Formats: sequence, C-alpha cells, structure tokens
Amino acid sequence: MSLAGHQSPPVFKQGPTPLVRLLVLVSVCLAMLVADLRFRYLEVVRQGLSVATWPLQMAAAAPVDFVRDAAVYFATLVEVQQDNAELRRSQLDAAQRLLRFEQLERDNAQLRELLQMAPAPGVRSVAAEVLYDAPDPFSRKVILDRGSQHGVAAGMAVVNAQGMIGQVTRAYPVQAEVTLLTDKDQAVPVQVARNGLRGVLFGAGLGRMELRFTLSGVDVLPGDRLETSGLDGIFLAGLPVAEVVSVDRESQTFAVVLCDPVAAVERTTQVLVLGRAEAPPPRPQPQPQSPALRRPERKG
Repeated sequence: MSLAGHQSPPVFKQGPTPLVRLLVLVSVCLAMLVADLRFRYLEVVRQGLSVATWPLQMAAAAPVDFVRDAAVYFATLVEVQQDNAELRRSQLDAAQRLLRFEQLERDNAQLRELLQMAPAPGVRSVAAEVLYDAPDPFSRKVILDRGSQHGVAAGMAVVNAQGMIGQVTRAYPVQAEVTLLTDKDQAVPVQVARNGLRGVLFGAGLGRMELRFTLSGVDVLPGDRLETSGLDGIFLAGLPVAEVVSVDRESQTFAVVLCDPVAAVERTTQVLVLGRAEAPPPRPQPQPQSPALRRPERKG
C-alpha cells in the first residue's frame, strides 16, 4: 500500500515527456517542409496521393455535378432558343474569320519559305473542365480534370473563350493545378496591344491585377488591352490577358497601373490548356563546295 499523499513508483519506464515529444515531432515536420520546398523530395508522394484520392474526390463532387447538370437540363426553352440563335451568328462570324486566317497562314508560310526562315512552332491544346477550387484560402487556384496523361504540363497557359485565366503550376497524372491570374504570386509577361510596350503583370488579389515596374512617363492609358508577349518562351504570343482600368502617375518613379482580367477568371468551368508544340528541325543549309573539289576550268 502506498502512504497517504504519495504515489507508487511507475512499474514501466515512461519515456520522454509530452513536451519533448511535441518538440521532436515539430522539428521533423519543419525539416520535411524545408526539404520538400528546397529539393522536391515529396513530389512523388504527392502525385501518388493525388491518384489514390481521385475516386474520393469524384465521389465528393458527384452531388454538386448532379445539381449543376439538373439546373442546366431544366433550363427554359426561351434561353435555349436564344443561345442557339447567338451560336448561329457566332458560327457565321467564326467561319468568315477562319477563311481569312487560313489564307493568312498560307501567305505566312510562303513568306517564311522565301526568306528561308524556320517554320513557326505549332500549338497543342487540351480541353479540360474545372473540378473545384484548391483547398488553400491564401491563394487562387483551381483543379482541372486533365493531367500529364492527357498532355498537360506545368507552365502551359489556360484560357477560355474571352482570354487567359491562369497557368498550370503542377501536373499530376489525372489532374492539374492551375494558378489563376489574380493570385498574388502569379506573373505574366505582357505587352500593350496599342503600342507594343512590354511589362510584367502581377496578380493583386480581389479580382484585380497590377502592371508593375512601369515608369511614370510611359504611354499607358485606361482602356488599353494587354496581351502575352511570348518573349518568355512559355506562353504563346497574342493571348488577351487584361485591360487597363486606372493609371496613377503621382509617384515620381513608377506609375500604379491597375488592370482587370478580360476573362471571367474565377467563374469559368470549361477551359482550354494551350502549349507550344515541338518545332520541326531546321532545314539543312547547302554547304559551299570547297575549292579543292571544284573542277578545273579548261583553257583555250
């Protein structure tokens, strides 16, 4: 029996205290975070978990898809007729533009051949659908239902019918993570369509973007359209990105240029993933014949 106010000594060894265990586990977690951020050690594990949890994600998204499909199915007949009429007008307009585009492509190919220039790289595209927003309250990202097995790779641009909405930042086997243009860590090299002025467009949060490092005296006006410049070698040139809303030139060095994206960045469900196709190898140039191999001219 133990005396009053005293406890029996423990039969088994208790080990480290809970505080020591907590410190050890926190240190291990921090080391894994730093290692993953620095050396990408957990990328394979992350891809494996994305494949393993894909059926659960599809099951969780099934009720939302059912409600959304039911709402589309029970749409009024008037709206369907209006959409069909608008699509017919758009189809006629697109057909006329396609005919002119094909003629311009043929002329461009002939000019490149005359100038002995390499053919322009092609474009590869993958149609995808937005599944859900990424579970990160500090970033603006969405998840697509297409991954590396479908030809999606990190760095490819994501667009809709109006223009660019984001960039693929991670590609898993069956899914892909897209960082939207309005995310604060997203940057896009752009140029002003009116005068060709180049700059870098950054996400500013709250659905806005900012053209940073722009001198106060440059020719940028509200209403100017910004499009991808293509100089980074990642994005295709000429993709509509944003429109200038306001220009504040009160600062002596850089102007504050705020822009709105031209596309519905955070309200899009059907998207197209665009990337550069591999350019064909350059044509071999004819080698000049050396003087030793030339046939001597006959005299007389």
